[in-house]
Amino acid sequence: MSPKPLTLDGRHLEGGGQLLRLAISLSALTHVPLHIFSIRANRAPARKGGSSQAAAAGGLKPAHLAAVEWLARATRAETTGMVKGSRELEFRPLRRGEYLPERKKQNKAGEGGVGGRVWRDIYDTDGDGERLVRRETEILLESPGSVCLILQAVLPYLLFHSSDTAPISAGTASVEDQGTTTSSSVPLRITINGGTNVSKSPSIEYISQVLIPLLVEKVGIPPIATRVIKRGWSSGRADVGAVQFDLTPFPSGYKLSKFHFTERGAVTKMRVSILASDLSSRNTLREKVTEKLLARRPDVEIHFPVEEVTKNGARLYLLIVAETSHGYRLARDCLWERKSNASMLETVACTVTKDLEEELRRGGCVDEYMQDQLVVFQALAEGRSVVDSGEDMHATLHTKTARWVAEQSLGLRFDERGTCSGCAFEVGEDFLDRRKTEREVEETAADLECLGIA
Repeated sequence: MSPKPLTLDGRHLEGGGQLLRLAISLSALTHVPLHIFSIRANRAPARKGGSSQAAAAGGLKPAHLAAVEWLARATRAETTGMVKGSRELEFRPLRRGEYLPERKKQNKAGEGGVGGRVWRDIYDTDGDGERLVRRETEILLESPGSVCLILQAVLPYLLFHSSDTAPISAGTASVEDQGTTTSSSVPLRITINGGTNVSKSPSIEYISQVLIPLLVEKVGIPPIATRVIKRGWSSGRADVGAVQFDLTPFPSGYKLSKFHFTERGAVTKMRVSILASDLSSRNTLREKVTEKLLARRPDVEIHFPVEEVTKNGARLYLLIVAETSHGYRLARDCLWERKSNASMLETVACTVTKDLEEELRRGGCVDEYMQDQLVVFQALAEGRSVVDSGEDMHATLHTKTARWVAEQSLGLRFDERGTCSGCAFEVGEDFLDRRKTEREVEETAADLECLGIA
């Protein structure tokens, strides 16, 4: 019998794209069918003229659709509503051992199956013959939607998925022939087209300098190499870029261990990344930021890992990352999307340094933009993971939303401090079978509690 889908209201809490991304990501990983309605309904702005009715600005945007389509192909999912602008989506990944029928093409309503190869095998020829060195895939986007938010949707699947969980196509010689599985021993390369520096989204600098180092060094995921092939911007003239990510997934049978983000330590380094319209603006911003940082922390080391000239007056970006003696990284940034001048450079430098100092004052191990990105790893880990966000730092709306989605999808609970006992997800396991067994044990225990001695 086909399992009943998990139904989520897309208006809950933050009610935006994050709810969709995390829900689809966990559905693809656990093979729990998913039904989301009112997708991104909270993102629909009010109509002009004071009308209380919302404009049709919610639903699936191209960047959301690109992530959903890739995960649907990777899991050979049956879908309904997988089209641009759709406010309702059904996503049913095939489970281990399920045979794929002849797949019909997706119609205009986004109904049907999604076929096609996901991975391209890359071989190296040596004296002993051909050797598989990696698998490659790409996610194409024709607009500068955020590369980093697409990565957020597919990364858990890339890390925790095992070839043992792949569905089997009827009539094929092996699962490997489908090109839809990953091997625990074979490196993966995924190239994502879209925007690298986009408003209301984490930048590629934040991902490579803050998120990935924390995930690798503190959470324990395998290293991820990042290469910006071309920058993509939402400011100035919209421009589509591309980023390449290289990683090796967890091996079959692996369980992520619990992690504790506590005792931040002292700030020892500052990493400043500057993207400015011209050399003069870049140098001016560098001087202003350096002056403000040293005024507050005279002994701190200052590094400049990224300094680029954008050749566009409407493209100005500043990221400052504080690194501590215990290896934690906290950051603040600003993407200025209007024409910049000397006064604007002062404003940007002042705003970012002030905001970062306010973040550091709280004493937490993560900044407010990192909170929600750790939730999925807390939920999948084995044991109770702790993340100290600092004094007076309550969970952001994005964080509350992520926790709610994880609770609904995996059957766990976060406490008021944001800690939880993860579900101990095992790479390659049949999560649906495990959930069924756990429910049967719970029902048996409940029945035993009700038995009297007559």
